[in-house]
Amino acid sequence: MQGDAQPGPYRGIHARHGEVMARDILQLDRVCKYYQMGDSRVDALREVSLTVHENDYMAVFGPSGSGKSTLLHMMGLLDVPSCGRVLVDGKDVSRLQENELARIRGKKIGFIFQVFNLVPSLTALENVSLPMMIYGVPKYEREKRAEDLLSSLDMGNRVGHLPGELSGGQRQRVAIARSLANNPEVILADEPTGNLDSKTGEEVVEIFNQLHREGKTLIVVTHDPDIARNTDEIVRIRDGQVVEHEVSKEHAVRLGEKTELAGGVKLKVNGELGIRMKKKVK
Repeated sequence: MQGDAQPGPYRGIHARHGEVMARDILQLDRVCKYYQMGDSRVDALREVSLTVHENDYMAVFGPSGSGKSTLLHMMGLLDVPSCGRVLVDGKDVSRLQENELARIRGKKIGFIFQVFNLVPSLTALENVSLPMMIYGVPKYEREKRAEDLLSSLDMGNRVGHLPGELSGGQRQRVAIARSLANNPEVILADEPTGNLDSKTGEEVVEIFNQLHREGKTLIVVTHDPDIARNTDEIVRIRDGQVVEHEVSKEHAVRLGEKTELAGGVKLKVNGELGIRMKKKVK
């Protein structure tokens, strides 16, 4: 990080768990992303600033084409910004080479996708083992961890099944187990309940709640109100900009004494909704 700057809407704010300062894990500092389409420029993100703290549980909402997926890709180091900075543990990674980004991704971030993205020719056990194999974990160790992860998600009796032999909910459990293979600090999920029936979706929501209780940091792009009502923070994005950032009362207790956001926007208590923070959109 350059100087003492603290990028993100929590500029000047420190999160607390009791008296212990929570680390800033991911930070976007005035990040923009644009694509040149012939003579036209498409702005997918427009100077987005956002900070994710240790053990945050954040839901990202927005209509189709709002920039949600681009935001998730930026947080997951799957893309690089056209301007601004992305920081991981306070270190600017915006201009790193792809092999360096891949190394950070593999150890720091787990991904869960709406369409599961399992390898169809591999068993559940092999799919979960794959991220560990890439990092040279010995076969016995990776298979033992994969089996333990699947068993913890009630998939212990399905370790030898191919994805095509599993239901949608079972495939999503395998995908969740795979995201945890390298014990990442952060889990990024893109519409994780989008292809599931309501009952199975509720089960996935409870898995996420348990991961949060165990100390994981979760960022979920979703339209599912069941996920949103369990999160610490709700970020709403429209036309590539964060237009609203809502924080629960419980989570607000962890914030430090300063209450000024970037741009001079003040935090304010808003009844039962806790603290609602609305960024000024020009």
